[in-house]
Amino acid sequence: MGWLSKIFKGSSHNVSEGQYDWRYSANSNENYPSTSQDAWSDTEDIDRAIAISLSEENKKGKHVIADESQLEEDEQLARALQESLNFDSLPENGNRNGNYVDPNFSCGRICAGCNVEIGHGRFLSCMGSIWHPECFRCHACHQPIADYEFSMSGNYPYHKFCYKEHYHPKCDVCNHFIPTNAAGLIEYRAHPFWAQKYCPKHEHDRTSRCCSCERMEPQDTKYVALDDGRSLCLECLDSAIMDTDQCQPLYLDIREFYESLNMKVEQQVPLLLVERQALNEAMDGEKSGHHHMPETRGLCLSEEQTISTVLRRPRIGAGNRAMDMRTEPYKLTRRCEVTAILILYGLPRLLTGSILAHEMMHAWMRLSGYRTLSPDVEEGICQVLAHMWLESQRASAEQSNQRTSSPFDKKLGEFFKHQIESDTSPVYGNGFRAGNQAVLKYGLQRTLDHIRFTGTFPY
Repeated sequence: MGWLSKIFKGSSHNVSEGQYDWRYSANSNENYPSTSQDAWSDTEDIDRAIAISLSEENKKGKHVIADESQLEEDEQLARALQESLNFDSLPENGNRNGNYVDPNFSCGRICAGCNVEIGHGRFLSCMGSIWHPECFRCHACHQPIADYEFSMSGNYPYHKFCYKEHYHPKCDVCNHFIPTNAAGLIEYRAHPFWAQKYCPKHEHDRTSRCCSCERMEPQDTKYVALDDGRSLCLECLDSAIMDTDQCQPLYLDIREFYESLNMKVEQQVPLLLVERQALNEAMDGEKSGHHHMPETRGLCLSEEQTISTVLRRPRIGAGNRAMDMRTEPYKLTRRCEVTAILILYGLPRLLTGSILAHEMMHAWMRLSGYRTLSPDVEEGICQVLAHMWLESQRASAEQSNQRTSSPFDKKLGEFFKHQIESDTSPVYGNGFRAGNQAVLKYGLQRTLDHIRFTGTFPY
């Protein structure tokens, strides 16, 4: 439902001063710091560079020197570098030619790391600045970068490994770095609400997904396997309603919610928790009604049927499997326009309640004599009531100083509201948005009156 496919193209930070055209991909372009040891380790190369520089000065008519002082400074720096290199390997106060080398001589450049003047010895020239080797440090681990290659993000250098640890996404299922695709880019899937990132392969390798929150099962966590093939994460299991008796207090809560809206349900409609197979069979036996795909989790029945209901909750056995669940047949007889409300067992209280609030609205309209409505209007106003109930639960939790619900329950409630709000189906999604807009503009009672007389939402 609404999965996102994303291409990760690396850090959003801009590269410093436009010096590097850097992108994160399978074959990242790396930056190479130059050192006095690496770049000018050969004294003959330095002599040649000085000679060329001096000869260029004497060539007239070929080049225009824009800044003679800069040229002079560069020549001085080159000579100083040669003397510095010679000094490293020479006896104190002497060089190869027996000339005295001033130990206090400095090239006059300031280290970009410590802001101290660069003296004799090795140094790095990179990122448009000069550095002591020990001052050129990784922005992540703060250790000197001794490798020839390094990565950059914004104005900060990183060890290649540190950059990967900080910016290369890991899969939330297998905990490995998400691999690159054929184009050399990092491609992953992401849940639109939970922001769970995972490798595309996990959509096809039989990785379980929670039937409630829809998160993929991490390989270091074991979901509970229900008897009807569904999986339930451990957080959703904490508040899951597993049998019909356990659901009765919630059923009374929903009825009171409707009474608070001046919409009392006069008939005592049976509420049954069922397995997936029983719900699908009941759905096939129902002659009318629109069902949410790919899976229906609740049903308001108006036909006489025999339903297998969950009488005793299962226990969680070896391998996190639900075991020893007890069911019994329940004969439904038609005494009014509604024979029963069926809800999938094993869903958290908030999800079970929102489904029940939705199905209760179907029952209320049938018992109140509403005409046959178009699917988008009927399902849309039912989704509005489910959304209103979830919002009432959030407000109630805040009023009770958040003592009765866990942080995950609050997040789960927001997720179920998000599911209703972002549903892309023409019937449930567009129907909810049209119905919710009408209720916000005219109020619930005026909207219901308009639906009763016209069969449409007021605009």
